[in-house]
Amino acid sequence: MQIVNSNVRNKLDRGEKIQLELGAGGKARDGYVSLDLLPLEGVDIVANLNEPLTDLPDNCVASLRTRHTLEHVQEFLPLMKEIHRIVAPGGRIEITVPHYTNPYYYSDPTHERFFGLYTFNYFVDPEKQPRLRQVPSFYTDFRFEIVSIRIMFYRQGIIDRIVAPILERIINRSFYLQDFYERRLASCFHAWQLRYILVPQKK
Repeated sequence: MQIVNSNVRNKLDRGEKIQLELGAGGKARDGYVSLDLLPLEGVDIVANLNEPLTDLPDNCVASLRTRHTLEHVQEFLPLMKEIHRIVAPGGRIEITVPHYTNPYYYSDPTHERFFGLYTFNYFVDPEKQPRLRQVPSFYTDFRFEIVSIRIMFYRQGIIDRIVAPILERIINRSFYLQDFYERRLASCFHAWQLRYILVPQKK
């Protein structure tokens, strides 16, 4: 990896925290540092997310966001460990990825994996997971807290624009309704994306 923006390098050298956006191209949100695989104009850090983020110190990120990037990553578990390492205690992590029922997901040959309601529960201690369904967490030795999950729908046509807001409002009222949607309704009403808010759990 290479930190190409000297201001970002100087900030990290001074021990200051940054706000980081993964896979942003040159269009990171205001105040965020842009990290991307390609050295596009506006990119602050050039890095391959399948490799360790060696130039980023522990706990150097106050807030991290990534939108429609993680589905392209091959080394997903190692990347999540790196995210856990670089985000400071109490730091906010916002992850937006395609839902597994997204009808356009399959068209992209660079997509590597699916995401569903329970994906990030595999990084949560079982006793802190919803009782409705607990999944194993023994694949990793690091943990996150899930602050919120939101399932979102396309609004491309008149039917979408009528149904989507109502469906989103209902199913996102509780985890139980989200689970019911995935078990009983997802095959009829395909979702667009999921948005997770996580916080790293550190000793």
